[in-house]
Amino acid sequence: MERERSWKAVQNVMRSRSCALFRGHWQPTLTYWSAFFSFGLCLALLGPTVLDLRCQTRSTLQQVTLAFFAQQFCLFLGSFVGGFFSKSLCSSLSSLTASTFIISIVFAFIPLCSNLLMLVTAMAVTGLAMGIIDTISNLQLVKLYQKDSTVFLQVLHFFIGLGALLSPLIADPFLSETDCILGNSTNSSSTMRHLRNTLSGRHLHNVSQISLDTEGEVVTNVSYAFWIMAFVNLPVPIAALVLMYREHLLPCCPEPGPRLLDRELHSGAVRMQSSSEKTDLSTTELHEPTGHMDMLNCNCLSKLKGRPPSFFGLHVFGGMVLFFSDGIVGSYTGFVYTYAVAPPMSLTHKMAGYLTSVFWAAITVGRLASIPLSYRVKLVRLLAFNQVGVIVTQLLLLILYTNSTFLFIGTCFLGLFISSIYPCMLAYTEDLLDYKGCATTVLVTSAGMGEMLLQLLVGSVINTYGSYSFMLCGMIFGCMGFTLFLALLLVQHRHQKYLAAASCVIAEAERAKTNEAEH
Repeated sequence: MERERSWKAVQNVMRSRSCALFRGHWQPTLTYWSAFFSFGLCLALLGPTVLDLRCQTRSTLQQVTLAFFAQQFCLFLGSFVGGFFSKSLCSSLSSLTASTFIISIVFAFIPLCSNLLMLVTAMAVTGLAMGIIDTISNLQLVKLYQKDSTVFLQVLHFFIGLGALLSPLIADPFLSETDCILGNSTNSSSTMRHLRNTLSGRHLHNVSQISLDTEGEVVTNVSYAFWIMAFVNLPVPIAALVLMYREHLLPCCPEPGPRLLDRELHSGAVRMQSSSEKTDLSTTELHEPTGHMDMLNCNCLSKLKGRPPSFFGLHVFGGMVLFFSDGIVGSYTGFVYTYAVAPPMSLTHKMAGYLTSVFWAAITVGRLASIPLSYRVKLVRLLAFNQVGVIVTQLLLLILYTNSTFLFIGTCFLGLFISSIYPCMLAYTEDLLDYKGCATTVLVTSAGMGEMLLQLLVGSVINTYGSYSFMLCGMIFGCMGFTLFLALLLVQHRHQKYLAAASCVIAEAERAKTNEAEH
């Protein structure tokens, strides 16, 4: 009973302090959230519009999917590169402003791409910008809020789901119902809907044999979709620019001002803690923002000397958990339509096309629901519950592989369970490493790598062994992710023992120095 009252007191202080911190940092926080909205817009826009872009560039189906690969590979590359831009607040905000502005520029430019090379280049640029946004937004929020970052990361990742939901809705009125090159023999709306849903999954295994004309009169209104998206995204770089102006980081405003990451609201937090709470809530004290390590420092060998193996283990296992978690998200959105239209499920093209939207909607709702849960449930328990939920849902989908109703129910539950793993794992790993800033880049890059590689692996397996292997792959990935999570907990236990032993050694050394000084 006493323990429950203590935990409720912790929740109340955390909630009050989070509100106080947000009031002091509302502008940068909203800027990072809006940047992730741009990320979501980019993430989901290419799939629905790819058939119209094929007509615009007069490319074959096989050729136009190069745009998918270019965007996905550069997203992974940008996640890694983003760590180098996070060395200081100035470089972080400058690269964030540039990346979000580039997205608007590229959206406006895509309707002018008259050939495949221009389209692939444009998609590669958006992928690079998306990766930089991903790393910097996560990293800066972690640095800004530290032990209180979990709830703000949940909201951050909610915005990517919101952008991914709205993007296809904005594009839909401007998409061609039939083939947008007149004279094509494959011109029925049913065939085009099947192609569009399949290509939304970013693969070409089941449509590569379909031949579509590349010569003829092009009739498409997709340009309006991209111009609207460019306009919708434009306030994001403006908000980032205003934040740079407020922090005196613009070259035209060189007047020095207080650094954003160095302004913690200690006064507000101290007023909210009574003398009795200080002893019970020592684990939730605000950290001083000292000792942040940027990506360059993380890679510098001299900085890593003397680190225990558990330090590296936390990075490796945390990254691998997200490798499989994000890999499940990427492969499920990519191939659930193919699985649904193939025997034995054999859903209609229209019905199967809703599955991806249901999955993204569940992810968005799950991240929204995780915001209050972050105050009530410890991170490690929430992560364990979600990991087990993913495995159980995938197992039921595997067993009930002929039940079309449960396919929709299972898709919904899978999205709910997997939705908060990414932000929770990010906050949990950084917490274990005392917010050095290095883990975020490693985890974000690992997640991007998993989404890219596991999607390719699942596509290859489905093409070789059939659609049933899709659910089997998801089950295997879920089990591997949970196993690695258990390994992370073991490494965390060893790391804490090492830190405790190191603290004892330091305390003994200081005591010996004090005794020598007294004598």
